[in-house]
Amino acid sequence: MRDKSNDILVWPTGKLDFSIGCVVMGILNITPDSFSDGGDFLDTQKAVERGVEMAEEGAAIIDVGAESTRPGSKPVSAEEQIKRAIPVIEKLAAKVKVPISIDSKDYEAAKAALDAGAAIINDITSLSDGRMAKLAAERKTPIVLMHMQGSPNTMQIEPKYGNVVSEVLEYLLDRAKAAQEAGIEKEKIFIDPGIGFGKTLEHNLELLRNISIFVNSGYRVLLGTSRKNFIGILTDKKAPKERIFGTAATVAVAAAAGVSIVRVHDVAQMVDVVKAANRLRKKTKD
Repeated sequence: MRDKSNDILVWPTGKLDFSIGCVVMGILNITPDSFSDGGDFLDTQKAVERGVEMAEEGAAIIDVGAESTRPGSKPVSAEEQIKRAIPVIEKLAAKVKVPISIDSKDYEAAKAALDAGAAIINDITSLSDGRMAKLAAERKTPIVLMHMQGSPNTMQIEPKYGNVVSEVLEYLLDRAKAAQEAGIEKEKIFIDPGIGFGKTLEHNLELLRNISIFVNSGYRVLLGTSRKNFIGILTDKKAPKERIFGTAATVAVAAAAGVSIVRVHDVAQMVDVVKAANRLRKKTKD
């Protein structure tokens, strides 16, 4: 039987309902160089329209990012992230009811985003800047802590692990403990194994095969596999936008295993996948 006491997550600026199971986070990249959709939504109006569309398609969260973290990417200043993201967040927050998350490792960008209407912090460096933890604690904001070996510029240069599952889990549990010590409530902490961030094909597959270990850790799990290179390898699809069915397979596995959030580009299609997987899981888990 599932413990239903924590199905509804409520905080001062948002709400998420996990009573049905997994929910979808829509990716809104406001960048010129993201691996899959770089440049598609660099225009503020196009970005806002896409955000509204994703909410209408069933996204429970819209994740706004103004810095590409694809393999080999270079850092983008907080000032440039603010310039790109804040006009979109301000306009989008006035048009949608679902929470907006800011995908940034930079304190200044995250703070500006929360001030503009964002309600969640998605940090690929797991609060490496202590000010970010303090910000999340003060604002009572949910956070996503992700694992990454190295940096985006170096992470795919021969990543190595003794045991990828245990090492990634140990890191995330350590960062989650630090987040709690900084004053962030456990129920507001999501852990993300960081598929594709300093991992080989086999590392990614091993993490996905054992995703239930992360689900059973005591923290909610977010998983991002959408259109990633390992799916291209598995399906022989070189163009990221052609990887929708491979992505769907990983999303179904994640939802069936009890992952709380899947982060995706193709919202309408993955909402359908998640609905079916949630219903199949509910029959045996409730």
